[in-house]
Amino acid sequence: DLTTLSFRHAPSLTILQRRDNSGRLSVCTKLCYAIGGAPYQITGSALGFFLQIYLLDVAQLDPLHASVILFVGRAWDAVTDPTVGFLVSRSRWTRFGRMMPWILISTPFAVLTYFMIWFVPPVEQGKVLWYLVFYCLFQTLQTCFHVPYSALTMFISTEQKERDSATAYRMTVEVLGTVVGTAIQGQIVGGAIAPCLPGDLDILHNGTSVLLGSDNNISLNGTKRAYLIASGIICIIYVLCAAILFLGVREQEESGRLKMEPMSFFDGVKMVMGYGPYVKLVMGFLFTSLAFMLLEGNFALFCTYTLGFRNDFQNILLVIMLSGTLSIPFWQWFLSRFGKKTAVYFGITWAVPFMILIVSIESSLVVAYVVSVAAGVSVAAAFLLPWSMLPDVVDDFKINHPDSNVHLFANSLGCSQPDAVNLTLKVLVAPAPAVLIVLGLFIFKSYPIDEAKRQGNRKLLDNEQDSETESTELGTIV
Repeated sequence: DLTTLSFRHAPSLTILQRRDNSGRLSVCTKLCYAIGGAPYQITGSALGFFLQIYLLDVAQLDPLHASVILFVGRAWDAVTDPTVGFLVSRSRWTRFGRMMPWILISTPFAVLTYFMIWFVPPVEQGKVLWYLVFYCLFQTLQTCFHVPYSALTMFISTEQKERDSATAYRMTVEVLGTVVGTAIQGQIVGGAIAPCLPGDLDILHNGTSVLLGSDNNISLNGTKRAYLIASGIICIIYVLCAAILFLGVREQEESGRLKMEPMSFFDGVKMVMGYGPYVKLVMGFLFTSLAFMLLEGNFALFCTYTLGFRNDFQNILLVIMLSGTLSIPFWQWFLSRFGKKTAVYFGITWAVPFMILIVSIESSLVVAYVVSVAAGVSVAAAFLLPWSMLPDVVDDFKINHPDSNVHLFANSLGCSQPDAVNLTLKVLVAPAPAVLIVLGLFIFKSYPIDEAKRQGNRKLLDNEQDSETESTELGTIV
């Protein structure tokens, strides 16, 4: 009868209702989770925009040595990402979770190494080794923080909608973090650098330049002090953000799945790298990220020396980041309305014509600010979209490999320059990033998880989890 039927289905209804409630995240939890992503972007923007110019003008390294430090640091970061991801996946569950201990332990050492990057050692011969060691150490410790943090997206909720919402919060805070990093580093350091005035002289020394402002009694020591002050403030913010993440987010242990024997590192890499959607996402993300990294690393030099906006470059960088922050809600709406693949194409391509514009016309401060606003909109898309697509790949991987426990982790110039230098900077700011963006978008075209497939995968996983939970609860009742 109806009463018996209702009784029989009561456990299932209760289970579904409990599951709906447990998957929801409060606004406070989402904010605490999002704040945890700020340190990576704050330090990343400071290093990306200012490390090259710091090594040349303040540490006074040879341009070749500065390039080697930057290249080796980036390459080392590419090595540490999969290694740390594997180690995190093999970590045991603790009362704090599996990801959180990595975040907690790595924070103080990351802060220390970051501060030492912006310190000029008193020895002349060991400078290159000093910066190379501390830059690589910081990249390693930052990876120990950010890889578990990125993976935490999959362990804060079982609901894809909630994870997407938390990702939107995270990307908003991360782009805001780039604003904070650019503002702190740019405004403090920018106020301590002597402006380029008519009649200023460049004194060449061992292939590098020291700028002398005739109307400014700002010494090189004052500039060094400004970098240390900025790095100290960033270190404090780093620790505060890590504390908020640790105290405000509870990591959920995976349940309802059979425990599998851990897979070896090489078997795991082979399985993951043989999975088409993941490879295509990573490769597309790689090229587009390289494009924006190339633009980021050279834009300050381009604004300062090619365009001649030495007194305004920190404000131009700040406008880029503010524009990106304000456009995050738009991209969240756009991807939910038109799908993530469409948003990738539209958002990342948006920057290309403006990059070409700024190198094609004569120096104009107004045009530079207009381009900065437009570039910020595209930067926001580059931040938000690839990370919002990663959980979709993980879901698709689970459906196609239901018995696998592999987790997918993703990571000297003067006031005026010769024409050859200006041409090189123009190429690095526009044509080279544009080519990388085109290559990345070409790869994204073959990315197989569109909006229909994403929703289908989510429905299959929801039904599977409902069945597993119901079986467990009914077995307990019996």
